[in-house]
Amino acid sequence: MQQPSNKKKDYSPYIRKVTWIGFGVNVLLTCIKFVAGILGQSQALVADAVHSLSDTVTDLAVILGSFFWSEPPDQCHPYGHQRIETMVTLAIGAILFMTGAGIGWQAITTMRGESVPPSPTVFALAAAMLSLVTKEILFQWTDRAGKKVRSTALSANAWHHRLDAISSIPVLLALAGAMLFPNLTFLDSAGALIVSVFIIQAAFKIMLPGFSELLGRGAPEDTLAAINDLVMTHPEVIEIHQLRTRYLGSNLYIDFHLVLNRQLTVQQGHDIAERIKTHILSTTSEVADIVIRIEPGDLS
Repeated sequence: MQQPSNKKKDYSPYIRKVTWIGFGVNVLLTCIKFVAGILGQSQALVADAVHSLSDTVTDLAVILGSFFWSEPPDQCHPYGHQRIETMVTLAIGAILFMTGAGIGWQAITTMRGESVPPSPTVFALAAAMLSLVTKEILFQWTDRAGKKVRSTALSANAWHHRLDAISSIPVLLALAGAMLFPNLTFLDSAGALIVSVFIIQAAFKIMLPGFSELLGRGAPEDTLAAINDLVMTHPEVIEIHQLRTRYLGSNLYIDFHLVLNRQLTVQQGHDIAERIKTHILSTTSEVADIVIRIEPGDLS
């Protein structure tokens, strides 16, 4: 039986570099928005600062996780440790969900209160605009990095940055509305509530693929069809069946049965299987390893 190999390039140092930069930006933005929210009398901006603080937690989760999921296979984990990346992705989603629920509850409590919250100032508005621009730039850069190295955790963290940028939009609108119409100070709390909805929605989008992978999610139909067509381009192949795939982190593992002419020698069958394996690995970048079982068949 062919054992899974682990010859793929280790991108964990690059992932940590990208995430450390994001961490620094998030810490700076958290401080700016929190101070601006307090001095500018904006509950929505303070809520947004808490969201940015949750970004720093997920940054640290990616950095620490990358030290473990990049470890090579061992006797106890023959397929490697890529599932740790999935667990980090789920942790990011869980942190987002709890953050969103807390912000939403605080906003609802404030809106139901009898006291009238103070009107926000232009200081808070400027901080929200700075957050919007900075986090969108950070998202674009981190998302490209995640796609480059096919890291689900890095991509999830990128969308955390994008969500922070999107959440600044209702904050801006709420701040502007509360400043233009001082009697409508509830708009600030409403903006915080809208932010919480965005956060919870993103949390589910991040967690659902992770749960699917833990349940043994395989490749989509178009990928299976592409693999089948690629194998059948080899003239020695009679049939391919029992094609199965599964994801471990961002890596795809494949196994299938290959039907060859029963008149071929064991060496000839082995060489054909190796050529097909090399062909697939060189064609499909997400494939980490392939196990092929050869079966005898008759040419029609």
